[in-house]
Amino acid sequence: MSTSAHPIDLDFDRSHLWHPYTSVKNPLPVYPVCCAYDVFLELEDGRKLIDGMSSWWAAIHGYNHPVLNEAMVAQIRRMSHVMFGGLTHEPAVTLAKQLVALTPQSLQKVFFSDSGSVAVEVAIKMAIQFWAASGKPSKKRLLTVRSGYHGDTFAAMSVCDPITGMHSLFKGSIQEQFFAEAPSCLFHEPCTEEDLADIHSMLEKHHMEIAAVIIEPIVQGAGGMRFYAPHYLVRLRELCDCYDVLLIFDEIATGFGRTGRMFALDHAGIVPDIMCVGKALTGGYMTLAATLATNKVADIICSGNPGLFMHGPTFMANPLACAVASANISLLGSYDWQASVVRLEAGLRKGLTPCRDLSNVADVRVLGAIGVVELHSPVDMAVVQKQFVDKGVWVRPFSRLVYLMPPFIMRGEELEILTAAVYDVVKDAQ
Repeated sequence: MSTSAHPIDLDFDRSHLWHPYTSVKNPLPVYPVCCAYDVFLELEDGRKLIDGMSSWWAAIHGYNHPVLNEAMVAQIRRMSHVMFGGLTHEPAVTLAKQLVALTPQSLQKVFFSDSGSVAVEVAIKMAIQFWAASGKPSKKRLLTVRSGYHGDTFAAMSVCDPITGMHSLFKGSIQEQFFAEAPSCLFHEPCTEEDLADIHSMLEKHHMEIAAVIIEPIVQGAGGMRFYAPHYLVRLRELCDCYDVLLIFDEIATGFGRTGRMFALDHAGIVPDIMCVGKALTGGYMTLAATLATNKVADIICSGNPGLFMHGPTFMANPLACAVASANISLLGSYDWQASVVRLEAGLRKGLTPCRDLSNVADVRVLGAIGVVELHSPVDMAVVQKQFVDKGVWVRPFSRLVYLMPPFIMRGEELEILTAAVYDVVKDAQ
C-alpha cells in the first residue's frame, strides 16, 4: 500500500491536537497511521498492525473494501451533501428501507443523525415529547441500569453510570436520572425476580416521572463489557408495559451482527418502542446513526404541540454516509456473516481462555465477536499500548478491561496473533 505523501508532524499533533480521553499537559503517545486495508493498519514507519478494535467497533468489513469504496466514489460523483430539510434523495430512502426491513416490524419510522451519542439524544427527546403530547408532561426523566454507557453528549451522559462511568464530573450539571442495579444474571443463566427487583421497585415508585427505560441490550459496552441474560429484556418489556413507560434499546455497539445476531434484541425476541443504531452502520467509513421508532411513538409526537419533532442536524442523512451504509448492509447480507462471527467466537474463546490462569485476571468472557479479559486493576495505558504495538497488533484497553472486537473478515491466523498478544501483555502485567 502507498504511504503518506507527507510525513505526519507528530510535534504539531502533540502541541495542538486534543485526542479523546487524554490530557494535553501529559498526552499519551499516538501512532501515525498512513493507510489501512483489510484488517491492517500500516504505520508511517512501515510496521503493520492487526486491528483488534474495528476502529471502535465500526469497521466490521475491515478497511479499503472495494464494494464500500465504489459506493463512495459513485455517490460523490452525483452529490456529496444536500440538506434534508424539505429535500430527500435516493441513498436516504434506500437505507431507510433496509433498516425497516432488518429491524422488528413495528419499528417503522427512521430518523437519521450524525453519531451514536446524538441518536441517543434524539431517542430521549422523542420519549419526553411523546409524553408531553400525551398530556403527561411530568414524565420527563429516564430510568436505566448501572454500568451502562450511552455516549458523551449531555443527555447521553446523564444515562451513563453516575459513579463508575466516565462522566461523574458532570454531576449537578446534567439531568439527574434514575439508576437501578445492573442485571446480575449472566448470558447463559436464568433471570429471576430478584434480578429485576431493583428496577421493578424504581418503576413502581416513579413511573409517573419516568418517560422511558434506556438500556444496552445483552451487552453493556464501554461501561464494563458485561453480558447478561436475554430473559432480563423479556421481563423488562413486560414491566415497561405494566407501568406505561417507553423502552429504548441502544444498539449502537451491538447492532449489525456483533453478538452473533443481527441485533442484540434478537436474542430476546422482544421489541423496544425506540431503537438507536450507529457505529457499524457505515462499516466504519462515515459518521452516521439512526433512531427508529414505532408508528405510535411518531404519531403521538406529531399530534401534540408543536405538531412535529424538534430536532434537525445539519448533516442529517448525508448522501455519502447513507450510500456507504446501504452498501455496507448489502455487503453484510451477501455472505454468511453469522458463520464468520461463530468462527471468531470460537477463536476468541480458545485464544483468551488461558488468561483465566493469570493471577491479575478477574474474568474472561466471550460472546459473538466480542472477547473480554477483565483485570483486577486498571492498566497503564501508555505502557500497555506500546507493548501491543511492538507485538504487531492494535488493541485499545480501558480501565481494567482488555478487549477485542475484530472485523468479521479476520482470518484464523490473525486472530491467533491477536489473542496471543493479549495473553502475553496481560501476563507481563502480573
